Amino acid sequence: MAPKGSVFLLGPGFIGLEVLSELLQEGYAVTTIVRREEARASLEKMGSKTIKGSLDDHDVIRDAVANNDIAIHTATADHKPSAVAILDGIAERAKSGKSSIYIHTSGTSAITDKSGGEYVSENIYEDDKPETVDSIADDAPHRQIDLAILERRKQLGAKAKISIVLPPVIYGLGKENRLSIQIPTMARFALKHGFAGFYGGGKAVWGQIHVSDLAKGYMHILHYMESSSGDEVLKNPYFFVENGDEHSWERMAAEIGTALHNAGRIQDPKPRQIPEELFGDLFQEWSVPVIGQNARNRANRLRALGWKPQAKSTFDSFVEVTVAVTGVQYT
Repeated sequence: MAPKGSVFLLGPGFIGLEVLSELLQEGYAVTTIVRREEARASLEKMGSKTIKGSLDDHDVIRDAVANNDIAIHTATADHKPSAVAILDGIAERAKSGKSSIYIHTSGTSAITDKSGGEYVSENIYEDDKPETVDSIADDAPHRQIDLAILERRKQLGAKAKISIVLPPVIYGLGKENRLSIQIPTMARFALKHGFAGFYGGGKAVWGQIHVSDLAKGYMHILHYMESSSGDEVLKNPYFFVENGDEHSWERMAAEIGTALHNAGRIQDPKPRQIPEELFGDLFQEWSVPVIGQNARNRANRLRALGWKPQAKSTFDSFVEVTVAVTGVQYT
């Protein structure tokens, strides 16, 4: 077997731990960054090397990227300095004639519309049509960071193979009982206020992906980038990762309400509209794009690479997620 490349993974959390496991299973040498000393033991037990640092440690990140063939950022879609540090590390490698691979995690909040939750949009973004993603507004969520990456990508040229992954609603129980953001936050809101809620009319829909299928998607993207020329990768930076299911936010709230009601944690399972004054218990100023608008997309490129989602569906996973959130077993 040919030796695998070396990887610097920024963000060994909900998504990152799943990706880390896939990388190690395939024989990649992986280095992760950790903020807390106590986090090192479990990562090193998995087989990863570790370095101490945070998203704001520019030089630590830059140097780690410069010393590895591949960089994967799964920590957050909204921290520009860490993305810049990765790009600076890639630039250092390019100066010495070395090529790099960079997979950056964005999100489909970037393609949300202005529906107010009142209807299902007919606008569906497809990742084999990059011009449609390029057309989204510069002030869309995550977009300023994505644009900074794309601009630097042009400057670096074929020496920098850079792709941007835009996951939809990520669900499922991850490694070390890690949880995603949207569904657990909606569940915690319901626990606090006694009802599961949605924004506006609740009719807007998002795609879905289980975290394990998402991690396998990253690996397909990585293998494509490894086997393709820099000029080929430059043609299209975008990858969506969805499993074919789309659910409205009202339906999502209804399933959360039913799950929590069955767990004995709320009395009324019926979902309700969430007033704006309660957004502080959701995603604050980002509540509307995160759980209120349409974000429809198709992962045509991944499917063309042979990727197929295999994990359980969103609602089949609600029980295990609800138990993890509440700590209460079903009766």
